[in-house]
Amino acid sequence: MAEGGRIAVAGGEQVHVVESGPPDAPTLLLSTGLGGAWFDWEPVIALLGDRYRVLAFDRPGLGLSPAARRPASLRRDVAVLADLARTSGAPVTVVAHSMAGFHAEGLARLYPDLVRALVLVDPSCEERVNCAGLRISAAVHPVLRATGAGLEATRLSRVIGPFGRRMTLKQVTERGEPVPPEVVRSVYGRGAVLGTVLAEDVAYREAAADLLALRERRPLPDVPLEVLTALADAGDALEWSSCHRRLAGMSPLGNQVDLPDCPHMVQFDRPDAVADAVDRAHGIAP
Repeated sequence: MAEGGRIAVAGGEQVHVVESGPPDAPTLLLSTGLGGAWFDWEPVIALLGDRYRVLAFDRPGLGLSPAARRPASLRRDVAVLADLARTSGAPVTVVAHSMAGFHAEGLARLYPDLVRALVLVDPSCEERVNCAGLRISAAVHPVLRATGAGLEATRLSRVIGPFGRRMTLKQVTERGEPVPPEVVRSVYGRGAVLGTVLAEDVAYREAAADLLALRERRPLPDVPLEVLTALADAGDALEWSSCHRRLAGMSPLGNQVDLPDCPHMVQFDRPDAVADAVDRAHGIAP
């Protein structure tokens, strides 16, 4: 267990939560992208921890959270966020990276009373997804969970996981890990984490499709919405920026910022940009 960390029950799952900052300060709820861990936010927390109450958590099966009971889905992960927000003293500001942006937006649309603001850090941006007849995440969930358990039992996860993490980070950041190597190994050596990464990847398109359907039914509340766009490793920088601009435009209080020289792991390479976005969302001029 990480120093200061605890296991909380949220959305019917057990999740690892690490809390820091003044208990009476505005609350930030931090959610990582695919395969991330709570410590991905360490560079940002170092800049914000003196004036915000920060809760960084691991989705079910990731980080130090126990393996998920239910398949990854927009519904499940919104329920986890909702319960964490309620028990943390809503409304909260949700800071979400990459695919976690789906969950943050879903929370705001379904439970607007729980959300003070949204800060989306190079969020996944899907505007046309068709999953009709292709929903397989629930079916493969037990298989992938068993795969993770098998990798754990054979200790292969101790080699595959840390290696995969290193290779992934080489593609999305110019910085090293924010925590010591033994912490990284304690997380990415877990078979449950490997199984969960595969499960979330399988469920990605389904979550995107569910969010598009939700947009048709539930409006986004008029909350501050900050969108940070990493362009250094974007395939089509113009389209990526345009998609994020349209996302920010869903709120009259939306704001989108291009980061031309920054790769996808913005919280590693430009934690100052994330901290500034959080302050703007709270009406504090950077």
